[in-house]
Amino acid sequence: MPGGIGRQAGAGLIQMQAINPDKPVLVAGASGFVGSHTVQALVAQGRRVRVLLRKSSSRKAIAHLPVEVFTGDVLNPESLRIAMQGCETVFYSVVDPRFWLTDPAPLYRNNVDGLINAMDVALECRIKRFVFTSTMGTLGFNPNGPVTEATPFNWHSKAPPYILARLLAEHSLLQYCDKKGLPGIALCIANTYGPGDHQPTPHGKMLWDVARGHVRFTIQASAPTVDIRDVAQAALAAERLGRAGERYIIANEFIRNRDFYNLAAAAGGSKPVMVVPRSVAYVVAWIAENIMKLTGRKDYLISTDSVFLSNAFQQLDNSKARRELQWNPRPIRETIKDAVQWYANNNAG
Repeated sequence: MPGGIGRQAGAGLIQMQAINPDKPVLVAGASGFVGSHTVQALVAQGRRVRVLLRKSSSRKAIAHLPVEVFTGDVLNPESLRIAMQGCETVFYSVVDPRFWLTDPAPLYRNNVDGLINAMDVALECRIKRFVFTSTMGTLGFNPNGPVTEATPFNWHSKAPPYILARLLAEHSLLQYCDKKGLPGIALCIANTYGPGDHQPTPHGKMLWDVARGHVRFTIQASAPTVDIRDVAQAALAAERLGRAGERYIIANEFIRNRDFYNLAAAAGGSKPVMVVPRSVAYVVAWIAENIMKLTGRKDYLISTDSVFLSNAFQQLDNSKARRELQWNPRPIRETIKDAVQWYANNNAG
């Protein structure tokens, strides 16, 4: 595979060394939606795949795949060291997505401290590519048009702890690239949908609930979306074509909730959704938050933060990924149809 040049790192440019496709690759976070699809895409290419999983992690999404399993934790550097030995590429998809936590400490520990451990070990092991699953939440707002990778983050005062933890994680990766020469690449990923959502993700479950008629309402909002299979292909393309120290927007269509969920309802044979104004959703979330506080609940899915995040993003410009990674995502209509079919075939709860 070809090598390339990345951005400046300390005394000079990061030389992206050629990858030997016969060497094993490590996928950390392989039990998750992004990680499991990355594993599937690698196996389909005939690559030798290692996965790092905690003892408690579900293996359902990758149980049928010929992979070498290493039991460990990104908070345990020695387990990372054992798993990375002999690898040339690390696909790092470990994410703690629990935006509803009222105590942010686990978010920083799992999303930031674990990543730093992995990057330190990657430097020790002379890893040639470190492909990091980041989020569109690290991008700023652009009042003058679509957001690009160059749009600086500018909503610190409004961002909930989950977003701030992910922002610090991505910043740490880019600092390691600039200061320590890590051959790292960040993928800023939109809301992911598609087949193989075993856990499932909260937004995937919402899609399925609408499709089967269990939910008839959605919030007045819009969001960037992307097919999970296209995310996996972007990760593999980043290993081959990505530039060190760069981030790439991995997002496709920006779509209104009304249109998105009506496509899901149609795919599942259900009635169209009704739209709840954001102002009403905020009031309901505020009441729910306070009731749960009074009853002693510390963590809750229904929150003003979740309502805010449902409409916190704008149109994202994916031209850099299309150009540099030769990325060509499929239409979201196809994604929704395939997702609904998968949930139906797999008796999703």
